[in-house]
Amino acid sequence: MVKFYESSFSYDYPFPAVSLAYFLRYPNPYAKHVLSTDVIDRHFDPDSQRLYTTRLHLKRSKLPPAVLKLLPKGIIGSNSDTGQSYILERSTVDVREGWMTTETKNLEWTGILSVVEKQKYRRPAQGELGDLSGERTYTKRGTTEVTTSTTFVSRFGQGGPRTSRKKAEADTPIKDFAADMPEDDTPKKGFFASWSTSSLQRTIEAIGMRRTREALLKSKDGMNVVLGRLRSGGLVEVLEGMRRDREAMYGPDGPWKRAWKQGNGVEDGE
Repeated sequence: MVKFYESSFSYDYPFPAVSLAYFLRYPNPYAKHVLSTDVIDRHFDPDSQRLYTTRLHLKRSKLPPAVLKLLPKGIIGSNSDTGQSYILERSTVDVREGWMTTETKNLEWTGILSVVEKQKYRRPAQGELGDLSGERTYTKRGTTEVTTSTTFVSRFGQGGPRTSRKKAEADTPIKDFAADMPEDDTPKKGFFASWSTSSLQRTIEAIGMRRTREALLKSKDGMNVVLGRLRSGGLVEVLEGMRRDREAMYGPDGPWKRAWKQGNGVEDGE
């Protein structure tokens, strides 16, 4: 089963500022769940004049409670409580042509729900809107347009040795989860009586889509914070803002020193 979600919006900032803010967006007040970001590959192609970057984000995240209630405990195991997941991000920036493409996907729980988000950032193209005299101009010169396309795929119950032995097993009703789920997540009564694996997949994808819509709003708010810092104080203000956000999240010692203290039994203040 596959679900798609698309949205479009724009930032009231020029493309160079937006593309820079994208790489400086963590941490920010709307992304306190992002624990770390590491660049694992970056190179510039002199022929195409494009910058290619691959990054790995570690986020504080776990499966949504509504999804956990749908899954047998044998599948969930103890990993549902780890609270961390990795996100792989790939991006391409073409400053000369004025566009950037990004792709992010989760590396955890892909058998239950795989989420692939693709975005394209671009400055308004020349000639998109002409005046009455026929002269072609830039539209909204100081803005950057963003198009987001997200694909949700749940393969729960497919491909595993247990589920592929008999096709009939995929059509076996799992259980009635209506009593355990919030009202917003509960399909019509009676529908659960004939729930199959495909029905469960559709519900998992729908829950993922709802969370993605909420995450996109926070992501835009976070980018606007970084863009505002760029406008008010340049790169210095952005870096200072990142320091303040990191300190608000982890304290003055930062996450790694705190982890070292905990591992060595050192109390704060020592």
